[in-house]
Amino acid sequence: MLRFITLACLVFVTLAAASDVIELKTSNFNSVIAQQDITLVEFYAPWCGHCKNLAPQYESAATELKRNDPPVPLAKVDCTAESDLCGKYGVSGYPTLKIFRNGALSADYNGPREAKGIISYMQKQAGPSSKSIKTDEQLTAYLKKSTVATFVGFFAQEDDLSKAFLKSANSMRDTHRFAHTSETELMDKYGYRSAVVLFRSPLLKSKFEEQRVKYSGAASDDDLKDFYRKNSLGLAGVMTDNNKDQFEKPLVIAFYDVDYVKNPKGTNYYRNRIMKIAKEMSAGGVKLNYAIANKDEFPQDIEQFGASSSDDMVIGVRDESGKKFAMSDSFSMENFKEFLTKYSNGELKPYLKSEPVPASNDGPVKVVVASNFDEIVNDPNKDVLIEFYAPCSTQMLINFFIKQLSGNDHIVIAKMDATANDVPSSYDVQGFPTIYWAPANNKKSPARYEGGREVSDFVDYIKQRSTSTVKLGKKKKKSEL
Repeated sequence: MLRFITLACLVFVTLAAASDVIELKTSNFNSVIAQQDITLVEFYAPWCGHCKNLAPQYESAATELKRNDPPVPLAKVDCTAESDLCGKYGVSGYPTLKIFRNGALSADYNGPREAKGIISYMQKQAGPSSKSIKTDEQLTAYLKKSTVATFVGFFAQEDDLSKAFLKSANSMRDTHRFAHTSETELMDKYGYRSAVVLFRSPLLKSKFEEQRVKYSGAASDDDLKDFYRKNSLGLAGVMTDNNKDQFEKPLVIAFYDVDYVKNPKGTNYYRNRIMKIAKEMSAGGVKLNYAIANKDEFPQDIEQFGASSSDDMVIGVRDESGKKFAMSDSFSMENFKEFLTKYSNGELKPYLKSEPVPASNDGPVKVVVASNFDEIVNDPNKDVLIEFYAPCSTQMLINFFIKQLSGNDHIVIAKMDATANDVPSSYDVQGFPTIYWAPANNKKSPARYEGGREVSDFVDYIKQRSTSTVKLGKKKKKSEL
């Protein structure tokens, strides 16, 4: 029996130790990634909750991508042991994922965090960045596959522009679509040689914008990338979960039944009217960005305008500071233009999603809602440690170390339900719980707490960063929060 248990333990240890994720250290980092065409690297900390949640998904993706043709290795770096290496690549939060190509940093990884999504994203990264086109039928079919614009290179032979095009396409493959051809028949038909041309999707054809835009700049990958960013979305682009971060603010968004498969005519009916007003506003000196989006894909965004995805159409503006302005009238071109005019003149009151302000807020941990956020968190006389939580998440701060800090009137410990209140744009809350430090002397740039989760970790953090001397009360025994 003892022998069986021993063997079982050995098998368990072997299985537990086996991993398809490569462990990287400063000593082997450069040599390992230099051997690979592409590598995804996770920079993590062992205590990080988000890292622990990612670990099984990352491991599963590594196993699958190891069998890919060509293989795509996944690696990780423990930043608590390799702080200099993590600092070299600007890692400030965990987990941070970055893509390396042939030993050099290529781009931040901004894809999904579950195994299936990681696999799909990295398979796309490992393939060609630009699709080779041989016939006009092939080009037409490729353009119709997406509502996203495609940048097409026409090159009879390799030259400086073709090199810059392929280089820029490689670095922007996750956000833009690219194709290229060297076929004489295609170059003759479209009249382009040694050229890069934006082709808008035939699905979005409109008299309010050009279907093609030719690049007229230098043979520079940086200039090309600037051209892609400025032109790809058009006058009113179709916003999806994949490209939503590309839209600049102030952004006017129209949420309705956007569907280019089942209802392209109905979709363009409203899009064309939005574009017409957009051109009129632009001609009048009002510079805004515009997007249309399927309301069923953005229920949370719609709720942030005080509306519901069951509404026929929801229109709102989101400005650079994160403020939101909702159009209350039903859609018509006249109402839409009036709404935009009032917004541009500063006549609209922003919509704020907030729970009611607590009738009593005298407890050791202050309850923050959107309506009293400025009063409590942005008090210029207080250092504030605030926890953003969801009802389903574990709240870390309550009653754990507040006794040690009693008597320090300049320090406030606070909590906020981030699912029920608007969170200011300077606070990046992607998971729960998320903790920030807002010192009295720097409310514009709060610092995300990335330390340990023990009582002593929080207390030491506050002592080191407080704008005034911290006096400690009776210490609690060391315990995990």
